[in-house]
Amino acid sequence: MLTTPVYSGKLAIVIDDFGYRPAQENQVIALPSNISVAVLPNAPHAREMATKAHNAGHEVLIHLPMAPLSKQPLEKDTLRPEMSSGEIERIIRDSVNKVPYAVGLNNHMGSAMTSSLFGMQKVMQSLGQYKLYFLDSMTIGNSQSMRAAAGTNVKVIKRKVFLDDTQNEADIRFQFNRAVELARRNGSAIAIGHPHPSTVRVLQQMVYSLPSDITLVRPSSLLNEPQVDTSRPNNTPPALPGKPVEQPRNPFSGVKLCKPKKPLEPVYATTYFTVLSDSISQSTLVKYIQHQWQGWGKSMKTTQS
Repeated sequence: MLTTPVYSGKLAIVIDDFGYRPAQENQVIALPSNISVAVLPNAPHAREMATKAHNAGHEVLIHLPMAPLSKQPLEKDTLRPEMSSGEIERIIRDSVNKVPYAVGLNNHMGSAMTSSLFGMQKVMQSLGQYKLYFLDSMTIGNSQSMRAAAGTNVKVIKRKVFLDDTQNEADIRFQFNRAVELARRNGSAIAIGHPHPSTVRVLQQMVYSLPSDITLVRPSSLLNEPQVDTSRPNNTPPALPGKPVEQPRNPFSGVKLCKPKKPLEPVYATTYFTVLSDSISQSTLVKYIQHQWQGWGKSMKTTQS
């Protein structure tokens, strides 16, 4: 009998940083069409490679540069949290024009930008105008993308595995198999890689021999898969250029500690009890008792006499 295989896991693979290395990128385009590509909008071959990928049946995303927490060289028009809504809208509009056929957008770097709720709310408001989904590359654990998308029509999906943190082929194969296991366990998983020669070789070896219970899909087919938001709210306003975010004031700042002017001398037990005895003998209560005792003694003598 003919039967239709039942897939228990969906695996999406996205190759970032398209637009700089046509030789390697053409090898990615030659892979199965369900592998997707993310194009840097200001790369010299952005339009050419986006068009080639689309014509070969691949899903195209905009790989939009966003500010990282670390200091490193940045692409032109990198989004920063303190940018105005108008500036972010301009950059996204330009990116849409430079990357034809894009149906989604994911972040290039972006640990500072994606961890800013204020910054990401402006991004989501702009994306909603273009009907683009957002693939969070998850370059930081506390990304605010899902919180920022609440109340908009932007759907958010999240990367689970980076394939090539190293360019060692054994490491890339390990990560590929990890993505397969996550897809099997959770129902779906998204893996992100780059057009490095080692990554291309591993993909050429492994995407044609996926387990029978795993199917290769495009990210857009996962937009209705359940997503878990594990972030913590980050409502810190972005710092303006040259104006760092003000830190809470320490109420004890500038208060000097009281210090003894000379070393304290030890107090011996005999001195302690002498002082204590003198203090008790001079107390109001003791004097009252003594007065009452003396009065009682006089009355007793009068009675006896």
